[in-house]
Amino acid sequence: MSKRGQWRDGWGVLGVGPGPEAGPGASVEGTAEETVGVTAGGTAGVPVEVPVEVPVEVAASYRARTRGLLGRDGIEGAMLLTPAASVHTFRMRFAIDVAHLDHRLTVIALTTMAPGRLGLPRLRARHVLEAEAGSMAAWGLRVGSALHLRLNSR
Repeated sequence: MSKRGQWRDGWGVLGVGPGPEAGPGASVEGTAEETVGVTAGGTAGVPVEVPVEVPVEVAASYRARTRGLLGRDGIEGAMLLTPAASVHTFRMRFAIDVAHLDHRLTVIALTTMAPGRLGLPRLRARHVLEAEAGSMAAWGLRVGSALHLRLNSR
């Protein structure tokens, strides 16, 4: 965001999940973490904390939001559309995961959309996060997950 609180097109890193000190209603700062079922020694079934950071492209201008993922064969990381409450997959070449986010970047809805579909708008959504189908599950993203965004300076 700029000094006036307005979003700009650009790149950054998206952190998935609250930090270890975060509780209900806490603000999200610091390292994102995800529980994974493998320890450092390789034992399955024992959870360890592994940071999850995802490269993100921010589409804040009308032109960038309209273009979105159209014409691409895939995406590395994710795309954050802001402001947005819904998306469509007309003329897209691949299925996508869609996370609707509130004003605090908390996930309020998750869906997977095949090409040629129109998504329903979410009332409280201020932003939409798009990624290739299956990516968000791999990141451990679910309804209620808190995200944080670190934008690259220009």
